[in-house]
Amino acid sequence: MKRMSIGVILISIVCIVFVLGFSNTPNPEPNSYYQVYLDDEVVGVIDSKDELESYIDKQGDHIKKKYQTNKVYAPNGLEIKKIVTYHDKVDTAKEVYDKIQKMKPFTIKGFQFKIKSSDESKNEILYVNKKSILQEAIENTIKTFVGEEDYNAYTNETQTEIETTGSYINNIYVQNDLTIKEVRIPVTEKIYTDATELSQYLLFGATNNKYNYTVQVGDTIEQVAFNNKISVEEFFISNPQFTSRQNLLYPGQTVVIGMTDPKIQVVVEKNEVSDVVNSFPIEERYDSNKLVGEDEIIQAGENGLERVTQKLIIVNGDTIAAEIQHREELKPAITQIIVKGDKVIPSVGSGAWFWPVPSHYVISPMGYRIDPINGRRALHTGADISERCGKPIYAANNGVVTVAGVRSDNGNYVTINHNNGYYTLYAHMSSYIVRTGQVVSKGQVIGYVGRTGRATGCHLHFEAWKGGAPWRGQVINALTLY
Repeated sequence: MKRMSIGVILISIVCIVFVLGFSNTPNPEPNSYYQVYLDDEVVGVIDSKDELESYIDKQGDHIKKKYQTNKVYAPNGLEIKKIVTYHDKVDTAKEVYDKIQKMKPFTIKGFQFKIKSSDESKNEILYVNKKSILQEAIENTIKTFVGEEDYNAYTNETQTEIETTGSYINNIYVQNDLTIKEVRIPVTEKIYTDATELSQYLLFGATNNKYNYTVQVGDTIEQVAFNNKISVEEFFISNPQFTSRQNLLYPGQTVVIGMTDPKIQVVVEKNEVSDVVNSFPIEERYDSNKLVGEDEIIQAGENGLERVTQKLIIVNGDTIAAEIQHREELKPAITQIIVKGDKVIPSVGSGAWFWPVPSHYVISPMGYRIDPINGRRALHTGADISERCGKPIYAANNGVVTVAGVRSDNGNYVTINHNNGYYTLYAHMSSYIVRTGQVVSKGQVIGYVGRTGRATGCHLHFEAWKGGAPWRGQVINALTLY
């Protein structure tokens, strides 16, 4: 009985200690947080609403500065609610902001510019921060195709009426269906803030396919355009400092090569009065007593002149329609009469030498020069005459073809023995149409201009040799034959 009392007492003591110990453990308290929602989806939990709003404002300042605007709009559906929870995972303001941006970007007020197409999938949509940027860019694009002086005269109504020759613009407009409206623009979109940049896009497209080219000796505007596979008009668009095909280029000068891909169609309707040269007709008569190649002009031809009035429709600088409204003959053309010999062709050269290509523009005469391919000083044994690829090459005199073949340096080439002490050589042909041993006459087509072999562009390399075949006789300046 006594033992049991002691046991009961011990149990009682343990129970009291347990109860007292439990009652001394503090109860956890819930905390106040802020839950961020976007379109009813939880983005994160933060402990300071002010901190998040301050961070958003700070990021908004960057956006305002970048896009030159006064206000940045948070995404629709963004809410911040206070909660009381035992939740202990708290996000930073930056983490929550970044999540919001990924889900739905912030926006600014601006303008949507739509260039409509018959194919809806090809509609072009652009964004600008200000309407004035768009207006200036379109105006710049129009000026590019029309010319600033002509555009200003048209818009200011200061055009001069046509008295003799000249042009008068009746209308300028953009052919595309364009729409402009104010919208909220996501800052993740490309937003134009500079009229020049937008103008470049409207002219050249997204690729902005432009690069610099260094002018070489003998280059002309037409040659540079042709060799770089652009039109002369595109050359002028990329290089507005040039206004005429006759403008000179100088070696080492840098020009821009750009292939346009216009996003809008600029239409110009105008009247134009111009004096047109009518080439004189040619009448050929034959004399069996004269040798082939011994032509005689018995009546010189003279070009005629005609004043033509026409209505033109021009799209992006290219004339797509021309309606002639009036013609006035100012000077009649006079027929040129030529007496041509039709005797059998001799193999001996005689008389004046015939110029080998239509062009007379010598871009590199015979003499020492810096080789354009290897950059070393060396003797240039012939004259390089600039001419477009595909143009005919003529025999400089009567003779016999001694070589019609190919060399690594000359490409396709022909040599002719004129049987009067002289040989001539024609190199870099695209093709030749004569054969070894063939008798040719002065002025006969023997091939066509190309750029085969060691050539940097289309031209004819023309050599003359005296006293022996090429590389055996004495090379002379081919131009002294003329």
